[in-house]
Amino acid sequence: MTSQYDRYRAADLDVPEQGWAWHLWGAGEDNMGRDDQPELVPVPRPDADHMLVRIDSVGLCFSDVKIMRQGGSHPKLYDRDLSAEPTRLGHEVSLTVIEVGENLQDRYHAGQRLAVQPDIYQDGKSTAYGYTIPGGLIQYHLMGAEMLETDDGACLLPLPDTMGYAEASTLEPWGCVMAAYTQRRRLEPKAGGTMWIIGRPGDERDYEFSSGLDAPATIVLTDVPASVARLVEGTSATTVVRDGLGPDDFQALVDELTDGAGFDDIVMLDPRSAATAGAVATRIARRGTLNLVGETALDGLVDLDVGRLHYDYTAYIGGRGPDIAASYGEARNRCDLRPRGTTVFVGAGGPMGLMHVQRAIQQPDGPRTIVATEVSDERLQSLQERLAHLAEANDCELVTFNSQTSEQSLHDFVMGLTDGRGADDVVVSVPIADVMAEADTLMNPDGMLVFFAGVPNGTLAPLNLSAVYLDNAQYTGTSGLTIHDQQQVVDLANRGELSPGSIVGAVGGMRAAKDGLRALVEGSYSGKVLIFPQIHDLPLMGLDELEETLPQVAEKLSPGGTWNDEAEKALFESQLKS
Repeated sequence: MTSQYDRYRAADLDVPEQGWAWHLWGAGEDNMGRDDQPELVPVPRPDADHMLVRIDSVGLCFSDVKIMRQGGSHPKLYDRDLSAEPTRLGHEVSLTVIEVGENLQDRYHAGQRLAVQPDIYQDGKSTAYGYTIPGGLIQYHLMGAEMLETDDGACLLPLPDTMGYAEASTLEPWGCVMAAYTQRRRLEPKAGGTMWIIGRPGDERDYEFSSGLDAPATIVLTDVPASVARLVEGTSATTVVRDGLGPDDFQALVDELTDGAGFDDIVMLDPRSAATAGAVATRIARRGTLNLVGETALDGLVDLDVGRLHYDYTAYIGGRGPDIAASYGEARNRCDLRPRGTTVFVGAGGPMGLMHVQRAIQQPDGPRTIVATEVSDERLQSLQERLAHLAEANDCELVTFNSQTSEQSLHDFVMGLTDGRGADDVVVSVPIADVMAEADTLMNPDGMLVFFAGVPNGTLAPLNLSAVYLDNAQYTGTSGLTIHDQQQVVDLANRGELSPGSIVGAVGGMRAAKDGLRALVEGSYSGKVLIFPQIHDLPLMGLDELEETLPQVAEKLSPGGTWNDEAEKALFESQLKS
């Protein structure tokens, strides 16, 4: 006999006339839902250009909290009057197609399972799902061109039958983690762009520029050695000479020659002043490069815009010279963790930090030693319980450290662990400039610092930029993801190289969605909070609470008490019968 769960998976259940939804009617928690509860809304039927989808699971994210708090003033809501045009939270979504309009039947079919790629752009404007487009905290809704005809095509990813609902909802955050280790920086001079080459008066070194100097349409020269001036004369670029400039003159130059946008590529030759390097760095365009070439260290740390590293993909590259072009290219500028090295994860106990640690553990030829830092012993204990068995199975050492309770500083701990060399890689999931600056001190000279957490553009932190050109240190950051990053997670899961459901920390039904958001704010769970909209009255509970409340679900959990498809099936079977 076919079970209720099997019929549910096959989308073989009757669609109700009404379904539950959490609409956001304005800023603040009180404006989510009506009287602190979800609302009953009609379930629509699709016309020829739409399809009806059923939302199976929604992962909650701190971005949802930001939208709830800011309401229509959130940047992606464009001052929208939510009292007249509400939105819905929920962008980490797994769904099933229920009914397909005539014009979409060549692309989609009833019963098809999909995950959402929510970072949507329409005609260059961000219209993200769960933001501008009402999201997944609803049982059923229509999808049309706003999701299927974006600047990058359809923002839906087909799912294999082997992937559970919760696993599929984690594809968005997992995709963001994967994106952090793929090259988002531009690492070659921009074709048709504007390059600024800044020399140091008195530098008579003979420089080379073996490739890439023919790319810019305009090259601006400031106090360059004669060897560089001759190289530029041999190109077809428009040449502009502005000698004798100081930091106070830089913005006027940017305004004059780039209309305030900044230079696509900047080359600093034989830099010596940290203050000047910092002033130059602020004049890089979005996705621009700063190439430092020299053999002498700067006179101090550089106050660098760590917000732009994360959001604008500014690239800081360099080398000792004399070939300026040797700094460019992916071969010199890595973006993934050093094989069999030592990696420090700062802020490892939150959901995203846990994912970074798990990826490193399960990555083929990944780090040999992984240091997970947190300021909460409870979170570190939860991390150990979740991931220690994976570390053992993947031949790597997992070490935890709490700087709040240790007599050692994090710096001294890492140096002691690495015999004074420092870590090969440091990944920061804490959006605090001082923490980012401290993370820079943990690296060995040719290490990589990844800023995963975003701070506002304009946030400065003192960083050792000398290491970029003297030792090939890397500073990277990413924001968002593509559907290809999510597909990578699916592929890894299919090959058994990643268990995405391990990140689930708590589950609940539709009515528990607001409780889930409160839990995020309070840091109640180290893993992701998953809401199953089709289960209405399931209270929010951590996986460690299942043994007492739903033992038939708890017994299906994987080692470490982690989520899997069998536990999900047991949960649905227990709830669909009731």
